[in-house]
Parts: sequence; C-alpha cells; structure tokens
Amino acid sequence: ESESESERARREAMMERKHTIVLLQPASNKATRTYMDFETVSSAMDGICKMFEKKLKELNPTVSTLSYEIEDLNRYIDSLPQLVALVQGQNNAYTPQDKEWIKKRIYVHLRNQAS
Repeated sequence: ESESESERARREAMMERKHTIVLLQPASNKATRTYMDFETVSSAMDGICKMFEKKLKELNPTVSTLSYEIEDLNRYIDSLPQLVALVQGQNNAYTPQDKEWIKKRIYVHLRNQAS
C-alpha cells in the first residue's frame, strides 16, 4: 500500500528537522575532505547550493548576476569525488544518504522556495 500525500508530507516535514552533517571531498586529493554541520536537512541543502554558487562565482568573476538550472547543480554534485549527507534519525543514529538522495532533496527544497 502506497503512502498518501499527507503521510509523505508529514514524513518529509519530520525529516526537515533532522540534524545533518554533509561530508564532502571537493577535489581528487583526499586531503580536501571536509564536513559541514547543519541543524536541518533544509539548511544542509542550502549549504550545498551556496557551495555551488561560490564555485560559479570563482569560475565567472566578471559576471555580476549568475543563474543556473537544476541540471547544472546536479552535474556539480556528480563531479564531486565524495558527497554524503548523514541525517540524524531515531535513537540519534545517523543514516548516510547518497548523491541521488541529495539531488532529490535539493530539487524539492528549491521548488518549495520558489512557491
């Protein structure tokens, strides 16, 4: 039996309030490994978007206003040697979430911001 829209919305709202640690390796050198700590899944998705926007500004220093599509952000995520979101769950255990999960959450996050 599939979950109803209201059940899915309630589950997603609960997930939004979960402490999230983003582990990333932005370059092939393992010494570039780092992490970012966020109080919510939503703020973690914001942090990943801001990291991409910072990279865009570095690559395009003379452009005053940058715009991008979700596909550009997804390509950036795929280009990172390592990107994992550790999301706090029951009993304070953290569940690792992969790049595909992150891309879906960012899409939902940006869609909610736009509406």
